[in-house]
Amino acid sequence: MMNRSEVIEALSNVYESESKQDIVSANLVQEIDIQEGALSLQVYSTNPALHARKKLEETIVSALRNAFGNEVKVSCRVQALSGEQRKTRRTILPEVKHIVAIASGKGGVGKSTLTANLAAGLAKQGYTVGLIDADIYGPSMPTMFDVEGQRPNMVSVDGKSLIEPILSHGVKLLSIGFFTDPNNAVVWRGPMASKALTQMITEGNWGALDFLLIDLPPGTGDIHLSLVQTLPLDGVVIISTPQAVALADAKRGINMFKVDGMNVPILGIVENMAWFTPEELPDHKYYIFGRDGAKNLAEGMDIHFMGAIPLIQSIRESGDVGRPAVLQEGTLVALAFEDLVHNFVARIFDVSNKND
Repeated sequence: MMNRSEVIEALSNVYESESKQDIVSANLVQEIDIQEGALSLQVYSTNPALHARKKLEETIVSALRNAFGNEVKVSCRVQALSGEQRKTRRTILPEVKHIVAIASGKGGVGKSTLTANLAAGLAKQGYTVGLIDADIYGPSMPTMFDVEGQRPNMVSVDGKSLIEPILSHGVKLLSIGFFTDPNNAVVWRGPMASKALTQMITEGNWGALDFLLIDLPPGTGDIHLSLVQTLPLDGVVIISTPQAVALADAKRGINMFKVDGMNVPILGIVENMAWFTPEELPDHKYYIFGRDGAKNLAEGMDIHFMGAIPLIQSIRESGDVGRPAVLQEGTLVALAFEDLVHNFVARIFDVSNKND
């Protein structure tokens, strides 16, 4: 009859694709129950995707039957690590206090613009901030931070070659836009895009940071899944306009981060382009895309509403010249973004304290 030591020895030959370790060394085997001619066990997977968990289960069953014979009845349950479990296991970027993704279900809602202003606004308040432009197919941060054409240097840290982020407006920045021709489209399949994101995370010389923001591409896809697999996020901020079409996509984005195996905390929703205010009529508000759409979505899904940003021409102009609008001291736009920064920091610390 098989014993526990023999089962563990057999499982030590099973490697998990994401952690690159055998499942015993990676401490992913949680429960082993041995009965007469039957074996049941529970195993965790760092990859939340259903197909990855199913493949790991099949590999485990095959290894056990090779070791003990096909007549052994094997019951194996593979479940994804929760967000908190991934967080306690984090070995990547241990000096970064808070890692937050900025996401949207739909393109064109101003996600990158808000991310740039949030990062610059945090740096303006004295926080140490890093920003990863993970929008592989449409990187815009080099333009928004006025660092187009620059190329990061390689530096040696403890004998390891790392990518030195570009520093602009107090923000450490890495973007795929630094490594590609801006005039050519990035035509990559999902795995190549995911690998590029992973390299910016794991091979960047980020050092000690208060916040690392990750500007995700719109939609739901490989990049989002790869990010959750690579890093235990402290949360995600969802950006949407008040328009019904954008809200439908935002809802899908929220539900993606809530699925079993991802379970990323939704820190809040920000309503962008909430109203239009002409420069010559600063007290007037025109609700071009509808009114309070994102705010109502937040209330309906019991999610924190983080604030509203108006549609003002100077926001676009500031992004085009590479100086985020939050840096325009005393302007209506700067005040709106400063409120967002304040709400973001308060929300981060509120969620962190609840999890402690």
